[in-house]
Amino acid sequence: MANAPVTTRVDGPIEPVRPDDLRPEGKGLAGRIADVASHGPLYVILVLIGIFWMLPAIGLLVASLRTAAANADSGWWTALGNPSQLTLDNYQSLLANPVIQRAFINTVLITVPATLLVLFFAAMAGYAFAWIRFPGRDVLFLVVIGLLVVPLQLGLIPIARLYNQLGIFGSIVGVVLFHVGFGLPFAIFLLRNFFAGIPRELMEAARMDGASEWRLFFRVVLPLGIPALAALAVYQFLWTWNDLLVGLVFANSNSQPITVAIREQTRQFGANIDIISSGAFLSMVIPLIVFFAFQRYFVRGLLAGSGK
Repeated sequence: MANAPVTTRVDGPIEPVRPDDLRPEGKGLAGRIADVASHGPLYVILVLIGIFWMLPAIGLLVASLRTAAANADSGWWTALGNPSQLTLDNYQSLLANPVIQRAFINTVLITVPATLLVLFFAAMAGYAFAWIRFPGRDVLFLVVIGLLVVPLQLGLIPIARLYNQLGIFGSIVGVVLFHVGFGLPFAIFLLRNFFAGIPRELMEAARMDGASEWRLFFRVVLPLGIPALAALAVYQFLWTWNDLLVGLVFANSNSQPITVAIREQTRQFGANIDIISSGAFLSMVIPLIVFFAFQRYFVRGLLAGSGK
């Protein structure tokens, strides 16, 4: 005869569990100090890596705040002990340059539409590949995956000829369309993997309630896909904002982004580090702000579907 389970009756009120009760026995103050000390070398290494990673950006910022004579006479690190060398004149003269002003506007006009269009079309395509059955779905998705390995340089010449025939070569529209076309394969791949991780029971329950595909897409899938959409937006924004090659090939003097304008300033002013550094730091500020503001979603979105 099998033994019956033993039950224990507890009389009296049940007291809530306190955080101190969950600590391992023997882990007092000395034990916690020992744990911190044992991980001390790791923390030091991580701090040093962070400092070395930030050092070029810090040097660029300090150099942009010094005059041309100061940059020619000594290194940027000397300004750390002599803050009187720092000035905002470089930024004032740079922002007063009409070429730089127009380049910043062009960069916004290129980056924002390219990011929004990639999000819109990739979200619909990702939903279709994940939850809609249609002929040739798997083959088309394999084609999308294959497009991930196509180098950007491969499409410069044929697309330039196509743009010339369509009359949009050298315009902002042409630059935006190129970024959208080459940004969609990775975007579709990312969102498809994320949308495929949505519980099937939830989708079937929504369909049983009479939800159409459009309603299901906008009311269920998109709200659940916010982390992946935010990660994709950050990735596409950074890639488009920092691009030089596409703007250099497809943009003219009236539609060139900030990266191309800074390159032109480099060729024009030569070795004037004060002009180049201030322009480079201005072009770097906005991508840094966007990345650090959404880095949590960026990491979560890139890992979407990795466990499937």
